[in-house]
Amino acid sequence: MIRLSQHARLSAQAEGLRKRLVAAILLAALQLSPAAPGARADSIDDALAHPGRPAADLKRDALDHPADVLALAGIKPGMTVADVLAGDGYYSEILSYLVGPKGHVLLINNTAFDKWGEGWDARLANDRLPNVKHETVDLNAMELAPHSLDAVLLIKVYHDLYWVDTGGTWPKIDVGGVLDQLAHALKPHGVLLLVDHSAKQGHGNSDASTLHRIEESFAIKDFKAHGFKLIGKSDVLRMPLDQRDEITFKGPMLGKTDRFVLVFRKT
Repeated sequence: MIRLSQHARLSAQAEGLRKRLVAAILLAALQLSPAAPGARADSIDDALAHPGRPAADLKRDALDHPADVLALAGIKPGMTVADVLAGDGYYSEILSYLVGPKGHVLLINNTAFDKWGEGWDARLANDRLPNVKHETVDLNAMELAPHSLDAVLLIKVYHDLYWVDTGGTWPKIDVGGVLDQLAHALKPHGVLLLVDHSAKQGHGNSDASTLHRIEESFAIKDFKAHGFKLIGKSDVLRMPLDQRDEITFKGPMLGKTDRFVLVFRKT
């Protein structure tokens, strides 16, 4: 009986030690693994709830669903992110809070977008967003440092790369060259988040100049041809009632267009 009791006690001690070891291993694995989706969502929610965000941005949140869109890109503190053709910098500000003081955001416009995106200068005035740097560039020669970016955002502007402007306001752009520049600037396995207004099936890029729309399947093929792999998509900005035959940035379809959301990884 004494031997049995001692054996039982030893067995219980061994089982307790085994459980503690398993718990320690699991804890270490969690600490070393990437942030879980829930953790990323919390950081995005914190960024959107930042007390300094302008009232106009808060109103826009209801239309653009930035929490759902940005969750796909996995933006984390310390990253360097380029918001290309950022306009007034709506997304640039959210990214500023997401990447934190050790991260960097490039608010990139060309001359035309600097004029159209009213408010970016006020947004950055008095060093309000110290980790955001504004750059006015020629899209055909952005001079982005190689392998310097963790992520790129193209939010409702990819179609503009194909815009042929007969009025002379918009420059002619080498679209393939722009995509190659972005691929070259991204770090290995960096991501590109793309949102744009949907064109009708089979229209490719033919509606870019007239309706400021582009076909989703055309976009996927375009980016694949320039070193990107599609890794995710979302229907959060879908609008089934959009007939895709009206202009996007004014008139009755303003804020009501069907938009596709795609995430690519640099291959």
